[in-house]
Amino acid sequence: MLGSVARALEERDGTRGHGARVAALAEPVAVRLGWERERIRGLRFAAPLHDVGKVKVRREVMVKPGPLTLDELAEVRNHPTAGARLVLPIRSARPALPYVLFHHERWDGGGYPAGLRGRSIPVEARLLSVADAFDAMISARAYRMALTHEHALGEVERGAGSQFDPRVAELFVETWAAGWDTWATAVAS
Repeated sequence: MLGSVARALEERDGTRGHGARVAALAEPVAVRLGWERERIRGLRFAAPLHDVGKVKVRREVMVKPGPLTLDELAEVRNHPTAGARLVLPIRSARPALPYVLFHHERWDGGGYPAGLRGRSIPVEARLLSVADAFDAMISARAYRMALTHEHALGEVERGAGSQFDPRVAELFVETWAAGWDTWATAVAS
């Protein structure tokens, strides 16, 4: 059910396929982190649900072409908490909680909703954060054009140690350099 809601949100917000792309971007890095099969299965399940809380964000805010007001920004920043409230009552979906609730936390503590920093952020969310940001950067949005893969990779490198877990960011970039460009074409289709 939550998967259907997440896909409907992507349709509504013009981000069709975002959750699946985020899962596909994160999985090779999870393998390089040494995650076992069961944990990777959890990633495949949870990544498409990470933005489910956007059901509580008005569509006009999600597709607004210009800067958000402070109230609109607060509405958007509430989506991880709203998503956790949707996931928590569903026992089979609870493994998705770290992805849903903490994917906008920052390595330097400047993220939301809890302002966690460094290793206090669950590794699942640290991984998803990089994949989510990269897919957002390479995808056209109402408020900006898509970046090239090279530009987005540069942004991941620049964000290592501030926005992103430096090890996860490094593995992401290394994995891309090791042949992800071929894989990325398949993901983008």
